[in-house]
Amino acid sequence: MTDADQLAEFFQTQRPHLKAVAYRMLGSLAEADDAVQEAYLRLNRSDVAQVENLAGWLTTVTGRVCLDALRARRAHGEEDLEGPAGVEAVETTERDAHADPELAAELSDSVGLALLVVMDTLTPAERLAFVLHDMFAVPFEEVAPIVGKSTAAVRQLASRARRRVRGQGEEESETDRGRQREVVSAFLAASRGGDFAGLLKLLDPDVVLRADPTAAGFGAAVEVRGAGGVAEQFSGRAQAAQLALLDGSAGLVWAVAGEPKVVFDFTIVGGRITGIEMLANVGLLGEMAVEVLAEAGE
Repeated sequence: MTDADQLAEFFQTQRPHLKAVAYRMLGSLAEADDAVQEAYLRLNRSDVAQVENLAGWLTTVTGRVCLDALRARRAHGEEDLEGPAGVEAVETTERDAHADPELAAELSDSVGLALLVVMDTLTPAERLAFVLHDMFAVPFEEVAPIVGKSTAAVRQLASRARRRVRGQGEEESETDRGRQREVVSAFLAASRGGDFAGLLKLLDPDVVLRADPTAAGFGAAVEVRGAGGVAEQFSGRAQAAQLALLDGSAGLVWAVAGEPKVVFDFTIVGGRITGIEMLANVGLLGEMAVEVLAEAGE
């Protein structure tokens, strides 16, 4: 088997994942197929011999293709979802779901027709940040080069997108933030108390814990997958961590003399933690708004 054959075979194993990414970005089955095909063409034109994580490389390439498509769509005035356009978006999504039963199952489980319509109101960069980070746990550091912005700026894009997707009104946003704070508070308490079972209840089975290069330099694991592994990393620890708002979202911070040294950024879906990012980069922390919160009993 030639190297080209091996690449083609590997690409086929990644196709369902890439199609899922592209569909959530573009909201059209036909456009998603085109984006995945373009990613395959770019794979064939690129020297990937030194790429350590080819699956991740393909995800970012697909994201970049989709971002270009969304920007082109917006430039041609095709993103106004007022009135009939919004109805058309729903009808298109429904047709795609009927045409692809596997896609229909995915939509019912994680996206939903209404959510895709709401996502069409996001800017291309907001949509990319939200889809790649919140839905596919791609670290902000890997999303940033795709949109040409700093990691902190991409965090803000995802945060704005999250607020618009999860609630249309301020009351709903406050409720969502309150629930997120409850989950993070419970996580901190279970961690400090060595409550392994309690941590497992809060963690999604497929949760991913990632550390940026600076945090990894302190000895943290670069990546840990699965509820059991992540729970082991935190059980009986986090004694010095404090509950905090990170750019307005509940998280944890470890500070020395009031200066943040490491923050823990949580992604929470359906009341369970799906991702934790351990961030220690000085530049990023300097751009981040960190507000330590009083804990229960204080």
